[in-house]
Amino acid sequence: MKFPYTHTLQQIATILSVDFIGSPDFPVQGMNEIHVVTPGDIVFVDHPKYYDKALESNATVILINKKVECPEGKALLISDDPFRDFNALTTFFKPFKKSTNTVSETSKIGKNTILQPGVFIGNNVVIGDNCLIHANVSIYDDTVIGNNVTIHSGTSIGSDAFYYKNRPEGFDKLISGGSVVLEDNVDLGALCTIDKGVTGETRIKEGTKIDNQVHIGHDTVIGRKCLIASQVGIAGCVVIEDEVTIWGQVGVTSAITIGTKAVISAQSGISKSLEGHKSYFGTPADDFRKKYKEIAAIRQIPEIIEKLKNNEYDS
Repeated sequence: MKFPYTHTLQQIATILSVDFIGSPDFPVQGMNEIHVVTPGDIVFVDHPKYYDKALESNATVILINKKVECPEGKALLISDDPFRDFNALTTFFKPFKKSTNTVSETSKIGKNTILQPGVFIGNNVVIGDNCLIHANVSIYDDTVIGNNVTIHSGTSIGSDAFYYKNRPEGFDKLISGGSVVLEDNVDLGALCTIDKGVTGETRIKEGTKIDNQVHIGHDTVIGRKCLIASQVGIAGCVVIEDEVTIWGQVGVTSAITIGTKAVISAQSGISKSLEGHKSYFGTPADDFRKKYKEIAAIRQIPEIIEKLKNNEYDS
């Protein structure tokens, strides 16, 4: 998430009431999670296990809970609770704005786009030409939708990321300030749910077709011309490359990549990154042929046990 204009390190420190290490005039252009940071961004880290990763990332400002040696060309914001203060920055730069109309006056709707009864369009939404949005679809703030997109009834686009910190008093939510982007010629079935990015985008690329009751987590990127069948659940920060086919009731864990033209059979569980141009099945998912050979071998176990018993009795 980029700020409306460049701030100084001292200005950000003043907003948070924290100390800093670096030049007071050090430029700060935005804030992002570590997997999408670019130079000029703030990233937060609150566990020693991830200090080096944050300090060595593309972020040039690190919001951290310990005074450490500051890498050359970077700056530090020293906070007793970086998670809390990252939320404070999101609230400051991207505050929640109440909608006063079913279709926001700040939204932009393209030519020949049809909104069926009961559609909700939030603030600063952009929808392209020749789209069909069916009844009772909810499109949250800052969503961007391309041309020739169809969205079926009951689908929700732009809900908050499922991202919490476990504290002694309960779960503390990381505030979502990102968005969702649907490119041209995307189809979404009924009752789908797509979470916005925490600070960046959840993106579905051109020509992808998604069936009913599919969930897509925050900051996930789905490539071009993918097919995703019903009741698939995709966690946050997943990258699905172009022309991937995912059949029904597949579960995909977070922060993995599924390669181009991979095919995932129904009811598979994806627990690690998968190469492209292969077919997969099972939980955990593995090469389709290998998995079926394993199943065939398992089916022979009772027969093998029975033969072993007979041999024991014969002896």
